[in-house]
Amino acid sequence: MIFVLFIHLKLTKPTCAIGFQLTRYIEACGITLMKLKKWNVCVSRRILDPAISMISKECSVIVANHGGNRPATRSELLKTVHDKDAILCTLSDKIDAKVMDAAGPKLKVISSYSTGVDHIDTKEATKRGIYVTSTGDILTESTADIAFALILATSRRIIQGHELVTHKHWKYGWDPHLLLGSDVHNTTIGILGLGRIGSAVARRAKGFDMNIIYHNLHSRNILMEEQVRTKHVNMDELVRESDFLSLHCSLNNKSYHLINKENLTKMKKSAYIINTARGQIINEVHLIKALKQRWIAGAGLDVFEKEPLSPDNPLLKMKNVVVLLPHIGSATFLTRTKMAEVAAKNLLNVLNRKSAIYFANPEVINIRNNT
Repeated sequence: MIFVLFIHLKLTKPTCAIGFQLTRYIEACGITLMKLKKWNVCVSRRILDPAISMISKECSVIVANHGGNRPATRSELLKTVHDKDAILCTLSDKIDAKVMDAAGPKLKVISSYSTGVDHIDTKEATKRGIYVTSTGDILTESTADIAFALILATSRRIIQGHELVTHKHWKYGWDPHLLLGSDVHNTTIGILGLGRIGSAVARRAKGFDMNIIYHNLHSRNILMEEQVRTKHVNMDELVRESDFLSLHCSLNNKSYHLINKENLTKMKKSAYIINTARGQIINEVHLIKALKQRWIAGAGLDVFEKEPLSPDNPLLKMKNVVVLLPHIGSATFLTRTKMAEVAAKNLLNVLNRKSAIYFANPEVINIRNNT
């Protein structure tokens, strides 16, 4: 039997005392008073703790893909964002005007579980006064580690060596001709995009006594020029002089397919290309041709134009010249956990009218203040 008690009390000191005693009595009876959740949040897919548990303390949370490991489908996302105050998404989710329309006028913040926000129409969000946040530099060092792992794996043929042993094809012990690769030390690394991750790669390259050159699509990085004695060069010199061309620029109109036939044909035949940024920076069709025709020596790729790779992608057959990874640049427990915490804090801070840790469109602050 359920008893519903309606109590009408005037806000006086005695009645406040009665209300306090009533609360104590209810709690003593084992009844938990539920705190009303202020906001409704759509999380596109489950990510590492503590993101969802943090958000759930203040918000009602719905996971768009019903808690599975796969990305949310477009229809699931459009349905789940309806009438939400906030969205926590990943780089697999395309957040455009259609998603923002589906969310409605209550949408205040789009928090991305990523450093890059090229999957979000940031201009559209800004126009609507919606904050876009990212995880900033949390994944910098982990991604730089993967970039350097790819440099070593491609040049020293580490994957081929492992397969030779595990497939039981290693027959004669030490062999003076076996799996000859390329040196890393005392070679030239060209970094396209000397930002946070590019700078972390440069610091690692310094430890290998590499000559470091770089090209930024916008301003120079004077601080890093002094710290690691790197030299800013134009794009043409970057591709011509690099023994290892490592990509770390963000994806935008200027960088889309920047690494194309024109630039690939200028590279040394002994050079390697490393990509831990975004797959669309490379024209993949042109890269495949470059590898087939030996314009370059090889490639180490953690990102691709379309993910996951289709089973008939020619890159899968080029085991002798490429190392392929499934977009795991930031994939350490510590890094992904920190990213989850920052993504949650960004979202909650905005909802509570506090400053986010990492804004992707800080100009919204002025837009909000003027409305």
